Amino acid sequence: MALLRVATYNIHKGVQGLGPARRLEILNLGHAVEQLDADIVCLQEVRKLHRREERYFTRWPELPQAEFLCPEGYAAVYQTNATTRHGEHGNAMLSRWPIVSHGHEDMSDHRFEQRGLLHVEVRTHRRTVHVIVLHLGLIAGSRVRQVEQLGKFIEREVPRTAPLVVAGDFNDWGGKLRPAMDRIGLRDFVGERVLTYPSRLPLTQLDYVYARGLKPVGVHVPRGRIWGRMSDHLPLIAEFRI
Repeated sequence: MALLRVATYNIHKGVQGLGPARRLEILNLGHAVEQLDADIVCLQEVRKLHRREERYFTRWPELPQAEFLCPEGYAAVYQTNATTRHGEHGNAMLSRWPIVSHGHEDMSDHRFEQRGLLHVEVRTHRRTVHVIVLHLGLIAGSRVRQVEQLGKFIEREVPRTAPLVVAGDFNDWGGKLRPAMDRIGLRDFVGERVLTYPSRLPLTQLDYVYARGLKPVGVHVPRGRIWGRMSDHLPLIAEFRI
């Protein structure tokens, strides 16, 4: 039986730090994404463009970040969630396997947070796997409503028999959304605790990979000091049997 390796990573827009002390990490993240060696990489806080940062950093990539981070032989899909004064950012998915189609749905729960859902169909091991990338809100009530919206989206857009992966930054302190995800048929691998935030001294898990129609077989977080520098989150890698 084949294995599907899925990574999720909030890249913090490719920049770490604040003000004059901030530093560009997108170049290091390009190497990091390759090191994950995942079939599917789900990314949050990905910049399409940012005019101010482009002027500030001399090595700012010419390509949008999703395309810049895409390893050779992979395909990239990006969708804007938030438009700001200087640019826009959103979710992206990088795939080792051919992409069949992709779509988007606005998940903004209030006017202070622009959120969205990226839906991609990938063809792998002679099957079509549906992948949803999301970044849920900072407010607990928003996250509950966004999971309800996710359930309705899946019911409407994903065939019941199709394998499905839902990955991203859930902002879910303490795994409180697991029962709600379970009710819509989505489960993650539950074993040893995997801590993803904050990256320098991880205290909790905010990043998850859930699935339906696939058997979770393991989950882990890369080790090493370098991972604590590139983003405020650590990447999470999950493996499933197809």
